[in-house]
Amino acid sequence: MNFPARQAKLREHLATTRFDALLISHLPNIRYLCGFTGSAGLLLVEEAGSVFFTDVRYDTQAHEEVKGAKVVIAKKAVLTALGEFLEARRKRARGWTIGLEAEHFTIAEKKRLTQVTPAGVRLKDAPSVVERARMIKDGDELNRIRAAVVLGAKLFDRAEDVIRPGVKETEVAAEMELAARRGGAEEMSFPTIIASGARSALPHGRASDQAIARGGFVVCDFGVILSGYCSDQTRTVWVGPVPKDARQAYEAVREAQQAGIDAVRPGVAVGEVDAAARKVLRKAGLGRYFTHSTGHGVGLEIHESPRVADGQREILQPGMVITIEPGVYFPGKWGVRIEDMVAVTASGCEVMTPTSKDFLAV
Repeated sequence: MNFPARQAKLREHLATTRFDALLISHLPNIRYLCGFTGSAGLLLVEEAGSVFFTDVRYDTQAHEEVKGAKVVIAKKAVLTALGEFLEARRKRARGWTIGLEAEHFTIAEKKRLTQVTPAGVRLKDAPSVVERARMIKDGDELNRIRAAVVLGAKLFDRAEDVIRPGVKETEVAAEMELAARRGGAEEMSFPTIIASGARSALPHGRASDQAIARGGFVVCDFGVILSGYCSDQTRTVWVGPVPKDARQAYEAVREAQQAGIDAVRPGVAVGEVDAAARKVLRKAGLGRYFTHSTGHGVGLEIHESPRVADGQREILQPGMVITIEPGVYFPGKWGVRIEDMVAVTASGCEVMTPTSKDFLAV
């Protein structure tokens, strides 16, 4: 990862704004810009360079990981160390406006920073410039995401082995998560969703102690973090003899998901991808049972920009990685969702998820 180049690009942007410096507080953004993977830190980016602040717990780690920025180890609170740094440069910083990450900097943190910031330095909310940069993945990021997707996909093989009537949802999730750890995953991208029977109609039905029963779907939504990057995949399995309406609903979702994938290419608004998937389900008479957006960006975080939803105008560009995950949900009965990760390429898209989407009954 070329962290100094990322900071240089941010400084170029900074020169076009009213800000003299940007204070990066969101840890995924800090990792993206300088490589730090710890749980406490601030990155101050100004045109002259960057300074990273963390506490004594991360002394060794920060000096090993941080690239392109001076490292300051705080003996007190990190915000206090930042205030002392600015105080020591009072003359140079007088009249400065420091941009804060408005979506991540809490009111309490802003109040504390105001108390330790020297007179003459203003703190103002800044737009989400790092998140916008993160939407376009470089080659190194795409390779890491591909590796995470491949590892994540292997977990479904384990799920197929385990899903049977009488097995608890939590037992299926545990087997998948054990396989993830054995495969080298740092952690899961999110709490594993194993939702069976009527619970499969809950779009985010985390694994419960409910036993899987015959005569229903099991929605399996899962992902891993590998080398800092997330994967996300959903497959839906039927347990027992298959009724006609279940197969029809599944095939409609699969067709909708493929329509969404087929719409992905540079220059297309993400809202058009959502519309392509939604159109298929409306035609099948299932439109009102599709209750969430079609997808989202994935990278250092499991949910990133862009949001693939109705009315969203962000234009797809090569390097973006999104999910395509339509579903239908019948409360009290069952639900179906199919999800793949897709990378936008120069000529169209690359479906990263290798797992079959054929109807599966166990």
